[in-house]
Amino acid sequence: MSKNSIIIDAMGGDNAPCAVVDGCYQALADLKDIQLILVGHKGRILECIEQKGYDRSLVEIVHAEDIITNHDSPVEAVKYKTDSSLVKCFHMLKSKEGDAVVSAGNSGAMLTGSVMLVGRIDGVKRPALGAVLPSPKGKTLLIDAGLNTNCRSENYVQFARFGSIYMNALYDIKEPTVRLLNVGAEEAKGNDDIKEAFQILKNTDLNFLGNAEGNEILGDSDVVATNGYTGNAILKFYESCGDVFFKFLQKAFTKNILTKASYFMIKKDLKEFKDSIDPDIHGGAPVLGIKELVMKSHGSSIGKTFKNVILKTNKLINAKIVTKLQNEFVT
Repeated sequence: MSKNSIIIDAMGGDNAPCAVVDGCYQALADLKDIQLILVGHKGRILECIEQKGYDRSLVEIVHAEDIITNHDSPVEAVKYKTDSSLVKCFHMLKSKEGDAVVSAGNSGAMLTGSVMLVGRIDGVKRPALGAVLPSPKGKTLLIDAGLNTNCRSENYVQFARFGSIYMNALYDIKEPTVRLLNVGAEEAKGNDDIKEAFQILKNTDLNFLGNAEGNEILGDSDVVATNGYTGNAILKFYESCGDVFFKFLQKAFTKNILTKASYFMIKKDLKEFKDSIDPDIHGGAPVLGIKELVMKSHGSSIGKTFKNVILKTNKLINAKIVTKLQNEFVT
């Protein structure tokens, strides 16, 4: 059985390249059946490897002289920064030199490069970012989580289809429940595109349960479809909650000797709570609707984040998520 090959944008993200290198070697310690190709400035990547004493032979390095920053125009960067790590990653993916790309770089450039250099699945209007939000009730896929700020009704319907296929493929949910994010449960609520999407969705074969308000996102359905503007705001707020709640609890439990004693008794449980919604553990969102697998990690990713995104990417390769999406949109 051949190894899954994952192409890594080593220069993407606030903490690149060393955090990316750390994550790659952490992933390799957990998985022996993957090949990792790091694309970026070879000298800087080698410095990170040497600083930690990692085995150089475990990874492949492809040199890229340039970097796409968060200040670059996505379209211009993809067109003119042809020797950048991200653009090289997409060219390698297009030419089948790997099974997936992982990057924590410029989101706009990722979408632009995915569409321009790799291509959309036939029939897909717009790709979308799908982010899983864990809760005590279960996992919910929020889609779109940041790529499309303005959406038409047909986009919401396709996002719902992406999400249903994704939750079935990754978590083996037989008929994922789907809702449309709105300001009320009634069919008449929302703008014209939302109302039209509602009417289309209720006549599809999806397990559509209607609208979801903001307090019904977590765990009440498997998929929540929205636009990227709203979705990204929700995702960023959600990702901040674990740390905020944990700090509130720490403050409450360190008021006096008795509360401090109680804190040490449940410290392990509190850590488990924090870990359950930690974006560094559960992060990593696929760009769904592209002909190959593209994974986005958040810009502030650390080594642990990259490790977990690589592990999730490997699962999605094995689940054949792209093939399943392509089969859905066969015309």
